[in-house]
Amino acid sequence: DLATALNNRGQIKYLRVEFAAAMEDYTAAIECQPAFEVPYYNRGLVLYRLGCFDEAIKDFRKVLELNPQFEDAALSLKQAILDKEEKQRRGY
Repeated sequence: DLATALNNRGQIKYLRVEFAAAMEDYTAAIECQPAFEVPYYNRGLVLYRLGCFDEAIKDFRKVLELNPQFEDAALSLKQAILDKEEKQRRGY
């Protein structure tokens, strides 16, 4: 389906380190199928790598709202929260 195709295309762009283009595809996949948790997770990973912890945390929480058994999202959420706290502690 279209949402899966957009997500997969985003993955290819992510692997090429084309983060802005990957996020566009993930967002398009989400708009196409809002209950599909995988593009939220993938977009959260890009946001995390860019240091946009608040936005990443929001996406990881949405994944867990849609699929509470998504273990990688739970781990990524914990890490993003820890890194955000560390960033704040250091005064960045």
